[in-house]
This record gives sequence, C-alpha cells and structure tokens, in this order.
Amino acid sequence: MKTYSLDELEDEIIGKIGTPDRDRYEYDLQTELVGAAIKQARKKRRITQEALGELIGVQKSQISRLENNAGNVTLDTLLRVFGALQANVKLQIELA
Repeated sequence: MKTYSLDELEDEIIGKIGTPDRDRYEYDLQTELVGAAIKQARKKRRITQEALGELIGVQKSQISRLENNAGNVTLDTLLRVFGALQANVKLQIELA
C-alpha cells in the first residue's frame, strides 16, 4: 500500500501550488485562520462581539462576519480589531 504525504494529497486533490484552485484554497484557508484567531483572542479576553464592535466602532454583525469569514476585510480593520484585543500582529511577506 502506497503512502502519501500531506503535500502530495493536496497537490492531487486541490491542485498544484500556483494553480487557480490551489490559490483559492490557500486564500480561503488563510482567511479562516484569521477569523479563528480573532474569535480566540476575543474569547480569551472575555469580550463579547458587541463590546469588541463598540471598541472599534462597528456593529456586532461585522465582528461576527470577521470571525466567520475574514475574506473582505481591510488591513486597517484587522489592525484595529487586534489592537482592541491587545494582540501583537506580525505581518510576514515572502517574495518567491
């Protein structure tokens, strides 16, 4: 029985790195991780979505959308959210 690495499975099922399907998958995964980080930090600080929204000047529904799909969000909004949550943000950019 042949075994496969996670990278091999991703290449086979989702597509190779650089293909449109793989790029979309990677983007969706990253936005999901950002949303989860917001929710985790908010809960760790014991802040409700409503209270966090008030801290940065947005509605509770916008916080909920960020936590569930951080796709269409500006860097400014992310920085305000994490700033209100007293979280350190590190932006890493790697050029291929």
